[in-house]
Amino acid sequence: MKNQKPLNRRDFIKKSTTVAAAFTIVPRYVLGGTGYTAPSDKLNIACVGVGGKGYSDTHGVASENIVALCDVDELKAAKTFNDFPNANRYTDFRVLLEKEKGIDAVTVTTPDHNHAVVAMAAMDLGKHVYVQKPLTHTVYEARMLAKKAKEMNVVTQMGNQGHAGEGGRLINEWIWDGAIGDVTEVHVWTNRPVWPQGIGRPETLPSVPETLDWNQWLGPAKWRPYHPAYVPFAWRGWWDYGTGALGDMGAHLIDHPYWALKMEYPDTVQASSSSINDETYPHASMVTYEFPAREGMVPVKMVWYDGGLMPPRPKELEPGRKMGDGGGGVLFYGTEGKLMCSTYGNSPRIIPETAMQTYKRPKKSIPRSPGIREEWIQAIKGGPATTSHFEYASKLTETMLLGCIALRVKDNNMVLDWDGKKGQFTNHDEANAFIHKEYRDGWTL
Repeated sequence: MKNQKPLNRRDFIKKSTTVAAAFTIVPRYVLGGTGYTAPSDKLNIACVGVGGKGYSDTHGVASENIVALCDVDELKAAKTFNDFPNANRYTDFRVLLEKEKGIDAVTVTTPDHNHAVVAMAAMDLGKHVYVQKPLTHTVYEARMLAKKAKEMNVVTQMGNQGHAGEGGRLINEWIWDGAIGDVTEVHVWTNRPVWPQGIGRPETLPSVPETLDWNQWLGPAKWRPYHPAYVPFAWRGWWDYGTGALGDMGAHLIDHPYWALKMEYPDTVQASSSSINDETYPHASMVTYEFPAREGMVPVKMVWYDGGLMPPRPKELEPGRKMGDGGGGVLFYGTEGKLMCSTYGNSPRIIPETAMQTYKRPKKSIPRSPGIREEWIQAIKGGPATTSHFEYASKLTETMLLGCIALRVKDNNMVLDWDGKKGQFTNHDEANAFIHKEYRDGWTL
């Protein structure tokens, strides 16, 4: 993973003369004891989207200076607003970025359809960016954010917290050690959706709550009247705003085979599902990807299941033992065994348990993470590079979104051929139409 650029002003501080420092700065240990962080060493962070998941993302970077908060829903954001009374408040992130000249970094925890426009605007100004998963709403957006991050040399991170966990690192180390031989198949499943899907657009026209800026919530999405069927949570199931179960949980579950098996672009993607419509994702689906050989690894098939569907139970799994956990799981099929983990990569085990007990684990070789947000903060300050940076996260997100596209085409269950270098399908023009979307007037990437 490539080194990322620390703050210029920190470089300036570090290069300040020793003599000047000796006369003007009291040693930190005198001021605050062991572990004390001087105010001058804290980042100035703005948080866009601070209700719901945004509450934990904002508090997750509260070791720094939270100088500005932005949310379109005053009611949902009230708790975070109250917790940071000194932060300036905004409803339009564009106004925030225009006025808050001194910010170093931005967190983005909005609905999926707004991720790219906020992150791009921040990076255009040279700000470091943390974006909640999935990185973007379209394949094109994912590629553009990765390109911009490289161009601006800013520190980036996607908020898939399982990527920072111990389980993911163990999975990598064991698979790279040859614990189950060559991995030829992976099966991934989730209990999502836990919101309505397979439904049509609501017909009623309720009033917009006074605490919600509906126009700003829509952002680049096409205009439609407000309805509580979209806000504050169920937007995930609508094509125009979310990425369904695959985009929501794939960033946690697919992440582990994607990382461990050094995947990049699939050659093909094929989807089958319950009935679909032009408004929402289906009740349940299966998506099959075929990846070519890469970096000494054999070709691998990966199958995704949601809506209550699950892969066949492996014969090695002991009677009464649960597959994964309540949220989902991953099964790796190798030429010399099988490995299973739960959601977020937790509790990885070779199955059956007798095989786990006899396996001689390799030494830990991957640096352990302080946390998904902590990685980002440390990297900005000149520490190790983040592990879910946009170069990685954009390709993981693209893989998930290719599955979403396969669900949308009229030829459901057709094998779509994907050219990863060109970023297009080679055998289906209709599918190519879903690589990006038309933004509403006044919005650009």
